[in-house]
Amino acid sequence: MELAVQIVRFVSDDPQPGIVACEFVDVDGRRHTLIDKWPMCSSKLLDAHSVYPQPATIRCEELARWQDTAGQEVVQVTLDRPDGIDSTEGLSEFVVLSTQLSPADQL
Repeated sequence: MELAVQIVRFVSDDPQPGIVACEFVDVDGRRHTLIDKWPMCSSKLLDAHSVYPQPATIRCEELARWQDTAGQEVVQVTLDRPDGIDSTEGLSEFVVLSTQLSPADQL
């Protein structure tokens, strides 16, 4: 499963292949930032001269799914599996709208 994110900026060329910052908003409207190597979220070659923001995805695992009080389908996901990603606040589990998720691309 993949979570839709926006790559908002290039952070560093070191370590290679380069580090980007990605953001997404959870069901409570809270913005989360993820910092990782660009191949973890995009198949495009990215660097400091690339145009930002741009859409991307981060792999995740579904933990639970339900309807909230407004009738929206929400999903609790972890970014810890399969790739060991966490936010700049050290969080790896989030509740997001099901519309923010898509099946993972098969290699």
